[in-house]
Amino acid sequence: MDLPRAKRILETALLCAVEPMPTKALETLFEDYLDTAVVVTLLEDLRRDWSDSGMELIQISSGWRFQSRPEMQPFLERLNPEKPPRYSRAVLETLAIIAYKQPVTRGEIEAIRGVTVASTIVKALEEREWIEVVGYKETPGRPALFATTPQFLADMALPSLSALPSLQDGESPLSALEKQKVISFDTGLEPHVES
Repeated sequence: MDLPRAKRILETALLCAVEPMPTKALETLFEDYLDTAVVVTLLEDLRRDWSDSGMELIQISSGWRFQSRPEMQPFLERLNPEKPPRYSRAVLETLAIIAYKQPVTRGEIEAIRGVTVASTIVKALEEREWIEVVGYKETPGRPALFATTPQFLADMALPSLSALPSLQDGESPLSALEKQKVISFDTGLEPHVES
């Protein structure tokens, strides 16, 4: 198969996909086997092709997807004037601690934050599907261990946890996420989620 046609097929599949598509799934589009390296090269070419548009091709933990660029978000929000959910600083601090220290217990989060973690905070993060219980610590009371989910990575447009910004000495996890614009704050405490 000629490569320009293969690139057009990949572009079409990604634009029509409802969910991010893993590289292996994209390889199945071609009857003649295309090597993974060739598919990735074509995807990188597509990324460059779209570099001057309002959309971008990104790779996240669950695959490749097209999404709007952050600078287009204010315009797109006019089409759907619903306000995104607002999260308190306590919710975002808890999320940041879980992202950086996972797996982590509620008691460990409380020790870092210096205050009790309300059940509503954990519930809000679980309902958003950003955290989940991944096990129980082998200590008295067997407290739940929390970790982030693939949905967290997708919503924050991160390919993996290793893409989280590095923590500087004494820096809080939330500060690192704010500084690198993983979580952005406009006038309120809204997570930066691409559509």
